[in-house]
Amino acid sequence: MKTSCTLCILFTTVLLHLSLIPAPSAALLDPTTVSSVDIVLDDSDYIRSSCKTTLYPDTCYHSLNHYATAVQQDPGRLARVAIGVSLAKAKRMSAFVSNLSREADYGAQPRAVAALHDCFSVFGDAVDQIRDSLNQMRTLGGSSESLRFQMSNVQTWMSAALSNEDTCTDGFEDVSDDEPLKLDVCNRAGKVKEVTSNALAFINSFANKI
Repeated sequence: MKTSCTLCILFTTVLLHLSLIPAPSAALLDPTTVSSVDIVLDDSDYIRSSCKTTLYPDTCYHSLNHYATAVQQDPGRLARVAIGVSLAKAKRMSAFVSNLSREADYGAQPRAVAALHDCFSVFGDAVDQIRDSLNQMRTLGGSSESLRFQMSNVQTWMSAALSNEDTCTDGFEDVSDDEPLKLDVCNRAGKVKEVTSNALAFINSFANKI
């Protein structure tokens, strides 16, 4: 009986000490007792659930899940990372169209060549607008009114970038569907538009929280 009471007192004392210990941050968690995989899965679930609110959830998840731990379930970081992904893809598309336009001057349909040159121009504008958006997101700060103004800039620039990307594909409407140039450019541009659209959705969602 005495032993049993002693154990009860010891157990109560341990619980009391444990209750006084602050919860460790994720960076300080002991990898031998807490699986890092579990943490990543939690962050991945946040990416997946957030992506369900976009027009292109599959594209969204596959393009952003790699950054789940960096996002840390923060809507502001999610918007910023999504803009970064959009910028990277837009820059690659701009470089692709630039290289293609030099080759397409020989042999492609005249309308396709003209549309390609226009596409290069508008994608250059889109890259600038997305870059401005990312720079603004990196320097957010100030009062609530100031934050709303800054986010309004980001919304305007990203909307304009998406419109420019749409303009690229719209320029090929009068080009015959069997033109390989049209198929290649429109397919690639379509993928860029998806990530830009998703980024804009996260931007709008974050702006509404301010």
